[in-house]
Amino acid sequence: MDLIEITPRLHMLRFPIGQAYLWRDGAQDGTGEDTELTLIDAGWAGAADEIESGLRGAGLDPSRIRRIVLTHCHRDHVGAAQEIADRFGAEILAHASDAPVIRGELPVPEPDLLDWELPLYAHGLTVPEAPPTRVDREVADGEPLGFGDGAVALHTPGHTPGSLAVHLPRHGVLFTGDTVASVPDVMFGVFHVDRAEALSSMRRLAGLRPSVLCCGHGEPVTTDTAERLEKAAAGDL
Repeated sequence: MDLIEITPRLHMLRFPIGQAYLWRDGAQDGTGEDTELTLIDAGWAGAADEIESGLRGAGLDPSRIRRIVLTHCHRDHVGAAQEIADRFGAEILAHASDAPVIRGELPVPEPDLLDWELPLYAHGLTVPEAPPTRVDREVADGEPLGFGDGAVALHTPGHTPGSLAVHLPRHGVLFTGDTVASVPDVMFGVFHVDRAEALSSMRRLAGLRPSVLCCGHGEPVTTDTAERLEKAAAGDL
């Protein structure tokens, strides 16, 4: 895992397949330290030690992780969530429609794959399977998440029924999960359960006109972000 600074308050945790993000709400207690850390997704199963070591190596205290927001139920996003939450006392959040899958009560919904997606999907299945993982709080569309000076959850169904995006309007930051990708440029994501619904969700996100775009796969987008997302969302299935 690599820990990469995007902005002073935002880091990316990059895994061989996929990535997670760390948001810092900091220097509000007069000590100069982070008051809270939030993970957006949790990387691979078994990666908790590596995540803890990476954060400590960057001068961050993982005991300040207060919440883990899961954008959806896939293994490369849920993986280490419960191990991290148990270790540091964090709360795990997800949308109600994906929560039973995350808990292991229902199977992962099968995507409607295009022919060119088949080998990519097979490669994605080399990621270790996520264990059944608790969800402490089921969130709904528009619900405040308690960090990032007003972060809100946005229900973006299509990639999975309970896919979430996370919007930090005061900072212009948007976490899209896998509804949007940035490989090599901003594009419609892959492996959707309902492609038409996912495209509708992407177009909703484009209307937010973010300045920083953090996707589940691909590099963070920090230049001409709103325009690049709008252009990609205007395409057809």
